Order: sequence, then structure tokens, then C-alpha cells
Amino acid sequence: MANCRGTQSFSTLHLALALWLMMETVAETAVAGPVDNTAASHDRAGHFATQHLPHLHKDAEQGSPLAQYLLGALYQHGEIVPQDHAEALKWFRRAADQGLAIAQFALGEMYARGQGVPEDIVRAHMWLNLSVERAARIAGAQKLTRDAQEMRDALARKMTPAQLEEAEYLAREWKPKSER
Repeated sequence: MANCRGTQSFSTLHLALALWLMMETVAETAVAGPVDNTAASHDRAGHFATQHLPHLHKDAEQGSPLAQYLLGALYQHGEIVPQDHAEALKWFRRAADQGLAIAQFALGEMYARGQGVPEDIVRAHMWLNLSVERAARIAGAQKLTRDAQEMRDALARKMTPAQLEEAEYLAREWKPKSER
């Protein structure tokens, strides 16, 4: 099941990156060459993404939660940049703090697995609970809602009543922080 989730996260990463690159292309009116074979196309896409990484970084630094999430995902998976869980955690946290549901899910998953941070099921539950609440209000985010619920509920079964109460309190008290 973890591999399936990893594949889904990886696919979501590619989709989000493709959308961001498409927006960059439209915004800068870049011209693409013809796609004559998929290997060459993949190489051009990788070069294109590397070329636009500074723009993504700039957008993330300026407070774009989507750009922050994408950078976190790139660092988490080692795509285009070297794998660095501490950097992934930093960018996911900034996006999650602004209320981006997918970033809240990613951050909760990192806390649940102890990836780049000491394992903390209370914080993991809190972030997953926030992701469920936000994703449930987004049309088309049923899979994210379901995945966050499943992971949150699996954690809840391992938690003491005091841990569960603390996680729910933290989620209730959480407020988004705008960077813009």
C-alpha cells in the first residue's frame, strides 16, 4: 500500500509540475519544439524543468503555497534536485501553514514516517486531520480526502486517548498563516 501511495504522490508531483511549467510557458510565451520521440521529449522536459527551477524557487520564496509544495515534492523524491528530506519538510511546512491541503497531507505523512523529522504521531494526525477538512471542501479532491482519512484513522488506532485529544486540540486551534 505504501508503494501505491508513493506512486500516486509521484504522479501528483509530475502533474503539478507539468501544470506549473505550463503556466510558466504561457506566461513567458516560450516556444516548444516538435515532439518526434518520447525520449527526446522527456529530455527536453527535464531540461525545461531545470531551466525553470529558479523561477519556482523565487515563487516559493515569495510565498506561493503551490510553488512551496512543488519544491517540497521535488526534494522529497529527488527529482531535478538532490533528495533532501529536511528541505522537503521546510517547503511542505510553509505550504501547509498557508492551508494547502496536499502539503498538509505530505507533512502529516512525513511526521507519520519520521521522514526528515522525528516520528510524531500527534503532529502527523493533526496535519492529516487538517488535510481531510480542507480537501473535503475541494471539488475533485476525493482521493486526497480518502487517503488522508485512511492514514489519519490508522494513526488514531495506535494513539492513546491523551495523544488523540492533543492532536484534535492542535487541529482545532490551528490557523492558516499567509505569507503574501
